[in-house]
Parts: sequence; structure tokens; C-alpha cells
Amino acid sequence: MEKRKGSSFAGVGVAIVTPFKDGVLDVAKLKEQIEFQIAAGVTFLVPVGTTGESPTLTHEEHERVISEVVQLAAGRCKVMAGTGSNCTAEALRLTRWAAKAGADASLQVAPYYNKPTQRGFYEHFKAIAEDVGIPHCVYNIPGRSAKNIEPETIARLAELTNITMVKEATGSLDQCSQILNTTNLTVLSGDDSLTLPMMSIGAEGVISVAGNIVPTDLLAMVRAALAGEFAEAARLHHKLFPLCRDMLSLATNPIPVKGAMKLLGRDTGELRLPMTELEPKEFDALRRTLQKYGILA
Repeated sequence: MEKRKGSSFAGVGVAIVTPFKDGVLDVAKLKEQIEFQIAAGVTFLVPVGTTGESPTLTHEEHERVISEVVQLAAGRCKVMAGTGSNCTAEALRLTRWAAKAGADASLQVAPYYNKPTQRGFYEHFKAIAEDVGIPHCVYNIPGRSAKNIEPETIARLAELTNITMVKEATGSLDQCSQILNTTNLTVLSGDDSLTLPMMSIGAEGVISVAGNIVPTDLLAMVRAALAGEFAEAARLHHKLFPLCRDMLSLATNPIPVKGAMKLLGRDTGELRLPMTELEPKEFDALRRTLQKYGILA
């Protein structure tokens, strides 16, 4: 099978949380979390995405997190920096910063709120791809951005040299199939619970939320699927499923994953408004899931 454009990112990328302490970025905790992921063997790290609470970071904090992650990773795994925006000029500025800081790729979310036309989507991503010479991953998540990047638009974008990947979070296996059929892009799942179904039709990995907690099991599942060992991958999928479900169903991401990391003693669990922590009954449900999984006493 011919290699796809972004195949060097095949595997598990973890959309890491941004740790806070008393309202301030906690760099020491960020370092701990990066070391945890590298020890697990993840393929790449994704700082300042949705899970990293990028909408509530200042521009200076956003840039600092990217720089810190690149420096702390120190070439031991790849870094795909979240630099998307609903303002093309802002996305360009952040992406230039990330490239200068040494990021290996950028994650470019669909422009949200202003709901561009398909032409607008194309021109937005084209401007970034032609300006900044690192690989770019188009992040299609209509549940947050309010509009789908249609497969025909993604096919046009695939003709651009530096557009190499799609983070596919539409929840549609048909859309995933169409992208795989009509482009040479590497497709990465944007939904943990759909990673294995998507890999069964040709996706090559995931940008994961649950990977903040259980990267080793996710890596084992993805590696099994990449090797064609789908019985083992299915076993791991079913083990992971309740945890992956809680990460998205208990509350809006990243509220549950930060709650889980707090319960596991790996983060303060602190969020920035307008994000608020889980309600007590939701914490109890999450605690039961972690206990049943076997990672919390």
C-alpha cells in the first residue's frame, strides 16, 4: 500500500491538558506530564488544542506552552502544536511561532463561530499551508466549529504540499471513507471511541484525550490495528470504551479528563472559566469507571 502524506504521524498523539496552579500555568506539572507520555512511547504530543484549553489562554501563554513542550520533548517524540483560529491572520501568527519554536507540525481547527463557506475554508487553510513550511493537520470538528469541512473541500486541500493529515471528528465513517478514497492524506481519529472503527477502514491512529490517562493501552490498541491484529485491537477497544465514553459524555472536554487526572493525583484539576469542574455525582461516576478500569483504588 502506498504511504500516505502524513504517515510519520501514524500512531497515538495525545492532546495534552494545560496544567494550572492558582490560575497560572504550572510548568513543573507540564514537564511531569510530558515525561509520562514520552515514557509510554507516544508518537507525538499535541499542546494547546481543545483539551489544552486554548480558548482561555492568552496569546503569550499559548506561545509559551508550545515552546515549553518543544523544549521539554527535546526531540524524543514529535510535537504537533495547536495553532488554529477563526481568524486567518491569528492562525498564521501562531503557526509561524510554532514553526520557529521547533514544532514538527501544526493542528489547524476549522474556523469556528463565523461559519465560513467551503471556499472560505479552502482559502483559510491554503493561506497557512503556503506560508508555513511544516506539515499541517486539518481538524474537522463540526460539533464545535458549527460547520463541516466537506470531503470535496478536503480533497482540494490535499493537493497542497503541506496539508498532510486530517483529524477527523465528524463521527461519520462515511466521511472518513470518502476522504480515504479521494485523497492521500493520513487520517487520524478525533474521537477515542471511534479510533478502531476508523482504523478498520484505513485511518492510521488517533489524537487522543484518554491518552492523558492510559497512553499505554491506547498505543497497544493502535499498534495492533496497524499490524492487522484486529481481534487484539477489539479486545483493547472494549476495555477502553467506558473510559473513552466518560471523557466525552460526563461533561464537555476537557472537564472529565482533568477530573480524572485530579483523582489520579496527576493534576490539580483546575480549569479556567467558563469551564467548571464536574458535579459531585459526575465525579462519583468517573471514580467508579477509573476503579473498574483498575487504575484507581
